[in-house]
Amino acid sequence: MREQLEQIRQQALDSIAATTSEELLNEIRVRFLGRKGELTSLMKGLGALSTEERPVIGQLVNSLKNELESIIDSALSDARNQKTAQKLASERIDVTLPGRRKMKGSKHPVTLVIEEVTEIFSHLGFSVAEGPEIEHDWYNFEALNFPPEHPARDMQDTFFVENSMLLRTHTSPVQIRAMLKQKPPVRIIAPGTVYRCDSDATHSPMFHQIEGLMVDSRVSFSDLKGILTIFTNQLFGQDTGVRLRPSFFPFTEPSAEVDIACVICGGSGCRVCKQSGWLEILGAGMVDPEVFRHVGYDPEIFSGFAFGMGIERIAMLKYGISDMRLLFENDVRFLRQF
Repeated sequence: MREQLEQIRQQALDSIAATTSEELLNEIRVRFLGRKGELTSLMKGLGALSTEERPVIGQLVNSLKNELESIIDSALSDARNQKTAQKLASERIDVTLPGRRKMKGSKHPVTLVIEEVTEIFSHLGFSVAEGPEIEHDWYNFEALNFPPEHPARDMQDTFFVENSMLLRTHTSPVQIRAMLKQKPPVRIIAPGTVYRCDSDATHSPMFHQIEGLMVDSRVSFSDLKGILTIFTNQLFGQDTGVRLRPSFFPFTEPSAEVDIACVICGGSGCRVCKQSGWLEILGAGMVDPEVFRHVGYDPEIFSGFAFGMGIERIAMLKYGISDMRLLFENDVRFLRQF
C-alpha cells in the first residue's frame, strides 16, 4: 500500500506540473481527492490491514491528502494570477496616448438665420412675440381677411386637425394675438414653425417663418421700405440692391413682393435667379383696415405694415444651399459646415 501511495503521489504531482489551467487543476483535485477519488478508494482498503499497519497507513494517506491539497491550491493561485496578468496585458491602456477629442456641436443654419434676423430687428426696436402652432381658424384665416371660401385659402394647403383647429400655415396669427393684447404702438417680429401640404427641393411640409408688424398713428409705406432696406443690407451686405414689386395678400393693401439683387451673380443674371438678376425673399404691405377692425383698432387713427419671410429660403440664399431638404436630413457632413 505504501507503493500505491507513492504512485498516486507521483501521478498527481506530474499532472499538476503539466497544466496551468484552472479547469484542469480542479479536475485533478476531483480525480485524486474527491469522494470517489483515488485516495478515497485507497482509504476504503484500510480495513484489510493488520491492527499495527492500519494507523501507520492512515497517517500516510492523510499526510498525502494534505500535501496534494496544498500543492493544488498553490497551483490554482498561480493559474489565476497568470490569467489576470494576461488579461491586464491584453487590455492595457497606454495612458500616454492623447485623449479622444469630443466633437464640437454647432447651431443649425436655420437657427443661425433666426438669431441673426432677430438681432437685426431688435436693434430697430422690434420685440419677439410667440404663439401656438396649433391654431384656431379665426386667428389663422378670418381675422387676417381670409373669409370662408376665399380662394387664397387654397394656396395655403392647410393641415386641419378638428373643430376649426389647424396647424398654422404662417406666423401671422401671432400678429392678431399681439394686437388683441395691446394697444398701439406695436412693433413685433414673430419667428416660428409653420406647416403646409407641400414637399419638394424648394418646399417642405414643415418650415420656419418670421413675420413682422409695426402699428402706430403715422406709419407709412416709406417706413416699410426703409425698414426692409436696412434689414436686407445688414443681412446680405450694404451693397445689396432692393426692389419692391406690386403683389396681393388678403391681409395687406397695398401689398408688395420684396426682391434683392441676386447674391450669386450680383445682379448680372445667372441660373439661380433665372437670368433676372433678382431673388424674391419676402412679402410685405400695409395692414388692411379690415384686419384692424377685427382686433378693435380704428383704421382712421392707426396705420401699420406687416411682412413675412421664409427662414429656409433666407438660409439657402445666404449659405448657397441648393436643396431645402438638406436642412432637415441631419446629414453630419452638411451640418459640420456651420
